Amino acid sequence: MKMLTRAATAIALLLAVQALPLAAQDTPPADVPAVDAPVAPDTPVTGNTTVPPLDMGTPVADPGGIGQPYIRQVFGDWSLRCLRAAEGPEPCELYQLLRNADGVAVAEISMFPLPPGGQAAAGANIVAPLETLLTEQLTLTVDGGAARRYPFSFCNQAGCVARVGFSAEEVAVFKRGNSATLRIVPALAPDQEFILTISLSGFTAGFDYDTTIAPAAPPAAPPAP
Repeated sequence: MKMLTRAATAIALLLAVQALPLAAQDTPPADVPAVDAPVAPDTPVTGNTTVPPLDMGTPVADPGGIGQPYIRQVFGDWSLRCLRAAEGPEPCELYQLLRNADGVAVAEISMFPLPPGGQAAAGANIVAPLETLLTEQLTLTVDGGAARRYPFSFCNQAGCVARVGFSAEEVAVFKRGNSATLRIVPALAPDQEFILTISLSGFTAGFDYDTTIAPAAPPAAPPAP
């Protein structure tokens, strides 16, 4: 009987010892700090929450736009486009954007006077689309008069450019004329042609404008806050 009692006691003690690790896992030690809930990252909120300071930027003063193109004056259907200079005369040219019958911009022309004494009294840059048939060149006529053909000089991303010159007599024809026509041929449809009208309204006043007159001052930069 005593042996059974001793055996039962030993078995009870063994079970108690084996149960101790499980009890330790159920209750954390007193010296282990409790884990807090994760803190949400800062997010823009409204209400009483404080928003961190935000950099609103500062205005940058325009240094006069030196070297930048701008429209100095408009003469009829021509614009006097100049490059702003720090001092002295500004290089300028008469500019007109050419549109087809649907009002779509197709080409452009810019003309400028040349120093006296040369064969050409004026020069021009005529820009046509990249899809132009270059071998057909371009043809220019003023008021239905004698036509002249000009080759293209080069092409770039803006289009294909013809750099042409006009004699003093041809410039006089421009001044007396009402309109000119520019003919170009598309490369994808060589059996067709584009006839673009160049208005000569305002050409004389713009071409004779004295560009040595001091231009208007550029707008002042806004004051710093």
